[in-house]
Formats: sequence, structure tokens, C-alpha cells
Amino acid sequence: MTDFALIDGELHAEATPLARIAAEVGTPVYVYSAEAFRKRARDFRKGVEQAGRVHLAFAIKANPNLAVIRLLANEGYGADVVSGGEMARALAGGMKAEDIVFSGVGKTRAELAAGLDAGIGQFNLELEEEGVVLAEIARSKGLVAPATLRVNPDVDAGTHEKISTGKAENKFGLPIDQAPDIFDRLAPLEGLNLRGVAIHIGSQLQSLEPLEKAFVRIGKLVAELRGRGHTITHVDLGGGLGVRYKEGDVPPTMDDYGAMVARVTKDWDVELMFEPGRVLSANAGVMLTEVLWVKPGVTNPWVVVDSAMNDLARVALYDAHHDISAVKPSGETFVANVCGPVCESSDVFAKNREIDTVKAGDLLVLHSAGAYGATMASTYNSRALVPEVLVSGDRFAVVAPRISAESIMDQEPIPDWLAD
Repeated sequence: MTDFALIDGELHAEATPLARIAAEVGTPVYVYSAEAFRKRARDFRKGVEQAGRVHLAFAIKANPNLAVIRLLANEGYGADVVSGGEMARALAGGMKAEDIVFSGVGKTRAELAAGLDAGIGQFNLELEEEGVVLAEIARSKGLVAPATLRVNPDVDAGTHEKISTGKAENKFGLPIDQAPDIFDRLAPLEGLNLRGVAIHIGSQLQSLEPLEKAFVRIGKLVAELRGRGHTITHVDLGGGLGVRYKEGDVPPTMDDYGAMVARVTKDWDVELMFEPGRVLSANAGVMLTEVLWVKPGVTNPWVVVDSAMNDLARVALYDAHHDISAVKPSGETFVANVCGPVCESSDVFAKNREIDTVKAGDLLVLHSAGAYGATMASTYNSRALVPEVLVSGDRFAVVAPRISAESIMDQEPIPDWLAD
């Protein structure tokens, strides 16, 4: 078993009852399936290896838990990082420095230097000045920085506007029509090995069409750069494959994605780099929560749970959908709203949704919560920071403890001059 399923009428993670985790760890809590991560990691690799030479870098931002990182490192994955902190996590989790790709539009000089010192495999440059600075830092250290130029192909990914990154008005990358001249100026710099180009047009894509359109443009750019005398050995195709969050979502399969990539890139003769995140982690995790109250409403009752928008922010941020089900369903359903206790009107997980009938004390699960869940959690309303659990078969381990409000306050000293 690789996901979350009913066994004898009770929801399990692999062979572990979720009610057991709730009893021993408390709620709310994120629960991940190790086998689900492994299966998705292997399926993605199998899909893209149709295209030849590949490098796989898990997008750490999707789920930066150290146990998850170690699990994927054991599967041969490197890391796509967007901060010095994520780079430190990738290294601490066992990923090789040479398998780390440093992306992001706002790298600091200190982060560039730290990446060079660590010996990471690639910097994805977001602007010409960044390339100049990186070359200067590398020269001062007697090093050569491997890099690609991230370009913006002006392709609409057809996804939510807040997770779209490849349109002309987005902050990411350089306009593709300016890339050849910028490449001409950066490539000769001592201390810089500008070896290719990078792209990422958005997240949660439900169609291969925009990806193929963007990749075709990248292929033309590679040909133009080679025509200008540049050596292109690497192309980073980013990530973005969508997952199923709700009924009606039919994302591309990993095999279909790999076949498209193989077809479009067959004449490129490069090492292709990929940065999967959500597609590996979203459906490998759930958030487990307890019903506090069932409050009468004007139209439908409010199911008030002990998890909140500070624990899972995606719904408030993106109007995202997460399927909701009872850990021990009775077979009866009702139409209800599901909300948390945070003092914000946006702390609502579902409205007018048909869900399993529940009462106070019952356990609910918010599905597909393994990506952009715990990583975006906060302590708003002075709530504890949500814990994380990793399951393997009939055993589990707490891989991130609940951090209490009291522990957080211990890190907030009051100045002596306020004592009086």
C-alpha cells in the first residue's frame, strides 16, 4: 500500500491507523507516507529517462522536512533550492552538493558565496548583474561557478495567477528575446561557466500544451546560442506538473510528460535537468485534525476543527481545494462548512461541501497536503507550530515535533529597559 486507504472501515497511512497517530502525537499533525514518496520519485524518474541524460532535483520548497529530503536523497535525487537555508537543509538531509541547483530571483551575495564554498552544481541566474557578481565572487575564491541563464518564454501556464511564473509580467527569468545578447556578455567572464539555460513556467499544470510550447521556444534559443559559438551542455526544464486535488483534476501522467520531453528535445544533445516538487509530495501526505465543534449555521453547519489556516495556508492563499474525509466514516454524509479556530474570515477549508457526517471528537483528514503544507505553516494567533510524522508500514516517527507557544516565547527576550 502506498497511499491512504480504509482498512476495516478506518483510514490508514500505509499499515498504520491514523487514529493511533492522533492518540500518540495529537492533532493537528501532518502525516506522510514514505512508500508514496518512493513510488512517485521512481515513477517520475522512469518517465523522464525516456529523454536520455537527466538530473533530478527535488524542489525543497514543496516539503523541506529533513526526513523527506533524506528519503529522496536515497532515491538519487538532488535539490532545487531558493535560499541559503534550503541549501543548508539539502546538505543536512544528505543530498550531494554537486546535485544542488540554486534558483531564485533574489539571491544575496552571501548566499552566492555560500553556494560556491559548498561546491554546489549549478546557479540559475535571474539577471545579468547577478552573473557579473557571481563571476567576481568566484574569481576572488579561485573558483569557476557553473551556471545557466533562466529565461522567461512568455508562456501562460494556465494555472492560478499566484503560481504562474513564465509570463512576461512575472518577476522570474529574463525575457527570452534578450537572452542571446546577455549570454554573449556573460559567457566570456572569468570565473563563470555559463553552460546552458533554465526555465520554469508555473506550478500545478493540468496540461502538457503550455510546457511543450515553452520547451519548443527553449530549443530554438539553444540553437541560436550555439549558432553564436556558445557551448550548451545543460538545459533546466524546471517543474510544474500538476496533481489531483479534487474530482475532475486529470493531470498529465509522468510517462506522458517524459514522452513529450523526449520528442521535443531529441536533437538538443544536452543533460536535461528537472525540478519536481508538488508532483512527488502533494499526494504523499495528509493533515490529520480533530473536530472541536459542529456549530449550527444559517444555511449549513460549521464543522470547527483544531487545524487552521496557519497550519495549512493553501486554501486561504490560492482558494485551493483539499478533499476532506472522516478517519472512521459512518457511511452518512451532510453538507457543511469546515473551518479552523483562527480569528480570520479566510480560515475556512471548505464551504457548502458534502462530507462525511461527523461530531465533536471525530477525526478528519485533509488530503493532498504533502506539498506546500507544513513548509508554509506559521504560529499566527500564537498557535503551536504543527508537527510532522513519517510512516513506513506499521511504524511511524515524529520527524518534526510540535513547537509550543511557550517555546517560541522563550526566543523573544524583553529588553531590560522595558522592565520598569
